[in-house]
Amino acid sequence: MVFSSGKRLQLAMTKAFSIFGSSSRPQLGPFEQQVLEELWAHGNATVREVLAHGKIHQAYTTVMTTMDRLYKKGLLDRVAEGRAFRYTPRHSVEELQRVNALESIRQLLGSGDASLLPLSYLVEAVSAHDAQLLDELQLLVERKRREIQSQESKAREQR
Repeated sequence: MVFSSGKRLQLAMTKAFSIFGSSSRPQLGPFEQQVLEELWAHGNATVREVLAHGKIHQAYTTVMTTMDRLYKKGLLDRVAEGRAFRYTPRHSVEELQRVNALESIRQLLGSGDASLLPLSYLVEAVSAHDAQLLDELQLLVERKRREIQSQESKAREQR
C-alpha cells in the first residue's frame, strides 16, 4: 500500500503525539514507523508474516520487540494466535495525523501568548501552502461558529 501523504506521514509519525490527550506522548523511531506502516498496508499480521512480506529485514526478535513496544504505546491491538500474537493497528493513518495536528495546534494556542499572534502563524502557514485553503478555512470557521451559536441557543431554551 502506498501512502499519498508519505512525507506528511513521516513528519507526523516522527513527532510526538498523544492518542488520549495525556502528557506522556510516545514517540516513534524510524523502525517502529516502518513496522506500523507495514501493518497498515496489510491490516494485521504476526511477526512471521511481517517478515515474510519481505520489506523488513531484521531479526525475528527485533521485530517482535518492536511490535510489543508499539502495543505498549497503545498503537497496536493484539490477539493470541497459537504461540504468537496477531497485531492490528489500533488507529488509521488519518486518525494519527488528526491527533498530531490537533495536539500541535493546541500547543501553539496554549503557548501563553494571549495575542492573536499564534493564529496569525497558522494563517500564514496555510496561505503559504495554498491560498485557496484560506477560503476553505474561512468556511470551516463560519460553519463552526453557526454550530456553536445553535448549541448555545438550545442551551438557553432548556433553562
